[in-house]
Amino acid sequence: MSKQPVSVLTSRPDEEPAEQSSGAALACCAPLAARARSTEQAAAVAPLFKALGDPVRLRLMSMIASSAKACVCDLTDAFDVSGPTISHHLKVLREAGLVDCERRGTWVYYWVRPQALESLGTLLGAAGGAAG
Repeated sequence: MSKQPVSVLTSRPDEEPAEQSSGAALACCAPLAARARSTEQAAAVAPLFKALGDPVRLRLMSMIASSAKACVCDLTDAFDVSGPTISHHLKVLREAGLVDCERRGTWVYYWVRPQALESLGTLLGAAGGAAG
């Protein structure tokens, strides 16, 4: 089974949105409370939740999301784990389609793929009139 990001519209902050490769489109998903997910839909969304299920990755995601672009040098310094461990966690976030990056000289800068957050927000949003 190959690890490919969930299909979401993605863009660099300075580019027009582009379609991400393979998988079911998350952007089209209705909130979880609106209807039950098919096996395929659940399989397409699960890697996003798995990527965010680790405390280090969740914190990395929040740090990246709170700035336009975050330098890996600033991210690494904020944790008590090694640089290679941070690199691994960032790779998981990239493979899940949550963040993207760009190398500038010796540093790598990360940003959140806005459509990924919007899609997750829609997915987790409450459906109007859903029983609770």
